[in-house]
Amino acid sequence: MQEIKAVALTEFEKKGYLCEQLRCFYLSDCLELEYESHYHDFHKIMIFLQGDVEYTIEGKSYLLEPNDIVIVNRNEIHKLKIDQSKPYERIIFYIDPGFLEKYITNEYNLMECMEKAKNEHLNVIRISNFRQGRISKTVSEMKCSLDSDRAIRDPECRKHTFAQPLYLQILFLEFMVLLNREVLEEHTEYVITDICNEKVLEIMNYINHNLQQDLSIEVLSKKFFMSKYHMMRVFKQETGYTIGNYITNKRLFLAREQIQQGSSVMDACFECGFKDHSTFSRAYKKVFLEAPVKSRIKTR
Repeated sequence: MQEIKAVALTEFEKKGYLCEQLRCFYLSDCLELEYESHYHDFHKIMIFLQGDVEYTIEGKSYLLEPNDIVIVNRNEIHKLKIDQSKPYERIIFYIDPGFLEKYITNEYNLMECMEKAKNEHLNVIRISNFRQGRISKTVSEMKCSLDSDRAIRDPECRKHTFAQPLYLQILFLEFMVLLNREVLEEHTEYVITDICNEKVLEIMNYINHNLQQDLSIEVLSKKFFMSKYHMMRVFKQETGYTIGNYITNKRLFLAREQIQQGSSVMDACFECGFKDHSTFSRAYKKVFLEAPVKSRIKTR
């Protein structure tokens, strides 16, 4: 993927970049931080190990507990608030959208958990018997392999640096197999949060399912029986961004995906709700720092 460093955008920004198909991190820090609303153009999975963190994804906020697994799909707007009272310890995976698509067959789909998270807004998985399960051993092995400081201090851990990128990829695939097995079980526990504004969530869901339709403030105001000024104020207060910028960016994300999948720039422009090509092109350049150009479809 092209490396693009984060730059200031309208109200939320793209953060992080990915030059490989898979990137893994083990991090632990004690800084008191509050990350503003942002997005990535890759998928992100986090295994939360310890800390005091409130994680907000598309308007829903979750108070995380140790061993929670957080799934953030590409282009989902999210932010987090971290308290310095405890070290914030986590394992993070950045995943190229095409990487897991290689593991979709008629028999299995390693993106099952991510698709469920996106379609049903179930972004945090809490496995009740995590420490007793096989997935815990895989996570421990990943942590040891990623903890380079420990490898320097502990001779027993140095062996984990041999062929580390390959081994981490194997461990990640094992983790994804085990995670999807958990998701397929009926007893899987998802974190259902009440830290949200139900009306704002309804508006966001409607927008995301109707990007090609008229989503003017007047239309939304009538649809949800709210005065437009109150609706705009509450939406901004709850999410950190205006309705207009949320709609524009979501349309741009969808248009870019369609272009990358082979649609013409003009078709993507109008199918995603833009009224004219020049407005679309200017907005696209502002967000993605490049002009919209039809991608060549790669053959495998």
